[in-house]
Amino acid sequence: MLKYICYFIFGASVLANAQQPSTSSQTIKDALNKKEQLTKTSLVKNVAFTNIGPTVMSGRVTDLAVNPDNPIEFYVGYASGGVWHTINNGTTFTPILDSSETQNVGDLAVDWKSKTIWVGTGENNASRSSYAGIGVLKSTDNGKTWQHMGLRDSHHIGRILINPNNPDEVVIGVTGHLYSANQERGIYKTTDGGNTWSQKLFVDDMSGIIDVQTNPNNFNLMFASSWTKDRKAWNFDGNGNNSGIYKSTDAGDTWTKVSIENSGFPTGQGVGRIGLAVYDDNIVYAVHDSQFRRPSEEKKEPSNVLSKDDFKTMTTDEFLKLDDKKLNGYLKMNGFQEKYRAENVKQMVRSGNVKPIDLASYLEDANSMLFDTPVIGTEVYKSTDGGVTWKKTHDDYLDDIYYSYGYYFGHIYVAPNNADHIYIYGVPIVKSKDGGKTYTSISAENVHADHHALWINPKNPNHLINGNDGGVNITYDDGENWIKNNSPAVGQFYAINVDNEKPYNVYGGLQDNGVWKGTFGAPENKEWHQTGQYPWESIMGGDGMQIQIDNRNHNVVYTGYQFGNYYRLNLETEEFTYIQPKHELGESPYRFNWQTPILLSPHNQDILYLGGNKLMRSMNQGTDFTAISGDLTNGGKKGNVAYGTLSAISESPFQFGLIYTGSDDGLIHVTNDGGGNWRNISNTLPKDLWVSRVVASQHKKERVYATLNGYRWDDFKVYAYMSDDMGKTWKDISANIPTSPVNVIREDSENENILYLGTDNGAYVSFNNGTSWEAFSNGLPNVAVHDIVIQPEAKHLLLGTHGRSIYQTDLTPLQQMSDSMKSKNTTLFNVNDARHSSRWGNAWSKWFDTFEPKTDVTFYSNVSEEKTMRIYSEKGALVNQVKINADKGFNYTAYDLTVTEKGRKALLKENTSIDINKAKNGKYYVPKGKYTIQIGDEKTTFEVK
Repeated sequence: MLKYICYFIFGASVLANAQQPSTSSQTIKDALNKKEQLTKTSLVKNVAFTNIGPTVMSGRVTDLAVNPDNPIEFYVGYASGGVWHTINNGTTFTPILDSSETQNVGDLAVDWKSKTIWVGTGENNASRSSYAGIGVLKSTDNGKTWQHMGLRDSHHIGRILINPNNPDEVVIGVTGHLYSANQERGIYKTTDGGNTWSQKLFVDDMSGIIDVQTNPNNFNLMFASSWTKDRKAWNFDGNGNNSGIYKSTDAGDTWTKVSIENSGFPTGQGVGRIGLAVYDDNIVYAVHDSQFRRPSEEKKEPSNVLSKDDFKTMTTDEFLKLDDKKLNGYLKMNGFQEKYRAENVKQMVRSGNVKPIDLASYLEDANSMLFDTPVIGTEVYKSTDGGVTWKKTHDDYLDDIYYSYGYYFGHIYVAPNNADHIYIYGVPIVKSKDGGKTYTSISAENVHADHHALWINPKNPNHLINGNDGGVNITYDDGENWIKNNSPAVGQFYAINVDNEKPYNVYGGLQDNGVWKGTFGAPENKEWHQTGQYPWESIMGGDGMQIQIDNRNHNVVYTGYQFGNYYRLNLETEEFTYIQPKHELGESPYRFNWQTPILLSPHNQDILYLGGNKLMRSMNQGTDFTAISGDLTNGGKKGNVAYGTLSAISESPFQFGLIYTGSDDGLIHVTNDGGGNWRNISNTLPKDLWVSRVVASQHKKERVYATLNGYRWDDFKVYAYMSDDMGKTWKDISANIPTSPVNVIREDSENENILYLGTDNGAYVSFNNGTSWEAFSNGLPNVAVHDIVIQPEAKHLLLGTHGRSIYQTDLTPLQQMSDSMKSKNTTLFNVNDARHSSRWGNAWSKWFDTFEPKTDVTFYSNVSEEKTMRIYSEKGALVNQVKINADKGFNYTAYDLTVTEKGRKALLKENTSIDINKAKNGKYYVPKGKYTIQIGDEKTTFEVK
């Protein structure tokens, strides 16, 4: 054993000194094949998951494909939620990508004549959760099966164009890797239906194609936009010299750059994402996220009110001469803590502990660059000569469209019947009826912000279908009124949690859709349209983050939105208290992760931990915080994204103050004295990776688990570890998990040998502490699993997915897994009692379905074979038997509570005082009494009451 540990430490140390390389497309291909085989042989392949929603807030749409001849039929591509099909104008949708190896969608295209669907996998919006795809998929049977058509290393695809006169001719704009350089990007074309591809345009290994558009009446004419970008965990540059516009006049075979010097379109380092719209051979629009700086504003008139900038150049003498009333006005207006008032702040400056500039720095944080950068932003350009020259359509800045994240949008559309009618997509939807000179918003109260896809009906341009961060909307009056079409469960959850109420409540924080709460078991159907009460309720806006619930009072909830903006909520009194910790005056501002971790102490529910770059502890429900550590990260990096932040916190249930932290730059620390002393326990682990989880065991005090995530390096390797000595040594428990970044690991609440793990492509269970893993799949597509929780009393496992909302299954049989079970041919689990009803086999009227009862039967088989399930009366009469094709592992079947003719006679013979009459459906049902179910030598009893 010592030899093994030494070898592991040596190997890990070698890895620690190298930057993680991006994962090759061959490795990903092998991993997908491995998962397919693992799923087929999995012991838990029959464990069924139920999607419990929610649906009403929906999720991020990336593209739409609408049947132009029958627009009540269309397809919707969701960023990480697959492709959904409707044939009734969005009243209902059917998922059609569930049989594929991914749910991550960048673009859709449909040849409506042949009903051939093309999916470019991998979202193209370059956000922090824009998951990579696996190339190009094609279906000719409406998604029953999918063919992989190549471009495996593309990761993200911007656009697909199909020649309407030759469906085998397809042009694709490949955006390429998000976090690393690669060669498979640019324009690709096939003329044989995707069997072979030819790269027609390559800009460079950091610049891909984000948009390609064609003249609807001339497939030979195309315009494409290249985008130079460089995303890292700590910085995002969404612009560069090689961002630009290209033109083709031969259906994408050759390309010429048209955004050149003196063309009128911007060139240079500040050129950002570009979206295109082609009206005809001459008229072309481009929307540009300009990252060039705005000219300096004219000097403002002197003000009697102090601003943050005043303190940046103020001397100590000037500061001490400030009027106390004026200084207090600044301190109060900007939310300084009560202890910072004019008199004592001046004393701090006199003593040299604080400098005047600290009063400006106090208001800044690691994310302020995202909102303070003075760039030009949204611009619209128009060409009337086929891209030779370009002219900006408006005089003023187009503010409040892109804000600071134009990289997330980049779409412009032109009406097919009027070259002056255009639409820009950003945080709002805006339209122009004068060729881009002036704009009006067509957003509405039932339309979510952040827009990504638009279809304009060529036969009725007032009919629009819109895709945004909150799903699908439809209008028939050019945006005056909108219909919301959100029935798919495509929520992008970051985190979920449960309380201990009966029935328990489920909580979840979603991408751009806030935090929601719903009672488990509430029906996810259309009934609420009648009652007016949707079973889930929103309790917080923004990008919803982690949730902690006071186990003494479930109305006290801690949650918030991105970058550490947390609140203490009292859902009963509707009190909201802002609780983000604030650094001391003179200190560097705290850095907070996008998904800042919080934790209520299992030892005292008044104690709340919150992670910045330091670990904060509140002893009074978040009212006051004290830092109980120094910086537990590598100190951050220069950039425009908060980095060098804590990403995980866990406190041992065995000892108060035995706390673990993980950071987004790869450090794991432990303290066993409540923060008095900290020890780095990650020195032997791979470096620079995001610590997605660190979990103190609830079964052994010395045990701890850690998962690392290389997604932000395009490193998709599985990093999962366990330690039985508080992190002094680590054991790799990734075992047979197919390559995919790990987001979460969770211990079973009862069986210490069972672990659950979620990756960017599914969920797994181990029955032997990570020596081997089994894949979940029944009812669960290949989707990113961000969080896993267990409701211990209900014995429910819940998966929070980033794209398909929340899934639930019953853990009762799994928790009983043991070595003895594995050695027995059959293990039969308890069967629930049933309540007899005269409704069995009958219907209220001919207009209602017959009510047919059942009782679920679950068993474990250590071999795949045919088995017979026999049902006996209390006195031993055989009343029915059923043949079952059992798989090795957990099996689920049902007994429909019927009896055979022979079984009926036996029961009547046993008890002459009863009648067993045939129901309206022609079946006999068991009378009240006790029954035995037997499979092989295993027996269990249940009662019909």
